[in-house]
Amino acid sequence: QGQIAQDIVDKVTGASWNPGVLSLADFANYQVKERAAICIEYRDHDVCGMGPPSSGALTVGQILGLLEPYDIAAMGPESAQSWRLIGDASRLAFADRGRYMADIDFVPMPLTGLLDKPYLAERSKLLDRDTALEAVEPGMPSFSHAMKLADDEAIELPSTSHFSIVDIYGNAVSMTTTIENGFGSRLMVNGFMLNNELTDFSFKTHSDGVPIANALAPGKRPRSSMAPTIVMKDDKPVIVTGSPGGSRIIGYVAQSLIGMIDWNMSPKDAIDMPHLVNRFGTFDLEAGTDAENLAPALEGMGFKTDIRDLNSGIHAIMITEDGLIGGADSRREGIVVGE
Repeated sequence: QGQIAQDIVDKVTGASWNPGVLSLADFANYQVKERAAICIEYRDHDVCGMGPPSSGALTVGQILGLLEPYDIAAMGPESAQSWRLIGDASRLAFADRGRYMADIDFVPMPLTGLLDKPYLAERSKLLDRDTALEAVEPGMPSFSHAMKLADDEAIELPSTSHFSIVDIYGNAVSMTTTIENGFGSRLMVNGFMLNNELTDFSFKTHSDGVPIANALAPGKRPRSSMAPTIVMKDDKPVIVTGSPGGSRIIGYVAQSLIGMIDWNMSPKDAIDMPHLVNRFGTFDLEAGTDAENLAPALEGMGFKTDIRDLNSGIHAIMITEDGLIGGADSRREGIVVGE
């Protein structure tokens, strides 16, 4: 292991076009940390995922919590009003994500406040309308401390992989892994690519003199959007899901959960649904799918739309009394295997 670490240091510091400053001391000081799962109750299910420095579970949880008061099931997946609610719930959640979410070891976070039911219920009232929100601002979740923060300006690139596994003993794994950009930092050591995760940090430390939570700092872990998710009901896992896709992971995972929980879809049907993702105001609609047909209605509600490829890679498993039902995203490589 010591030789591998030295090989990595030599490769990084010896990169002719942009040498880095990695050292053996960085390896010696790095500690793997086990963190508690983040869970939110949604339609009698407990939706659980990884906490900070990932923003995935918090943001997916906020989207679902904001939608809880609305009968998405009755509206159905072909309703423009369903997608208005989902899209603006996502915008509200992403506003909180950009303001508050980062490595909790370095930045105090309103971790409990962001998923607090009264907070989400009050934020959810903003969705009680027929048109798109004109403007979206971060909320004011309850803090255990005083902290003024500015909005994040991070680049996040979609070069990620995901798999979901349930074994014969009922153990469930949802795992997302990333090297950030395609081929990471373009450096290979001993057969594996080195990542490029620094681009997950904000490139600015302050905005108008106000600190940014996800600013780069020594020893700090960058914020990600990875959202490996295990859904529990009656203390037993019932859904395992996750996806690659940069910050759109959050929308892909939330949509797959809504499909399976609200719209009673199989994992494969939920995965194959046309993607509609709204993070910052513009509604991304998956090109070549029925999502394009919703563009006029969404634009009539006040959204800007962008028809484009949305390359997810969701792998989902549903655990039923009759056995396991799996689904793999045909947009990328992947297969369902089981005995």
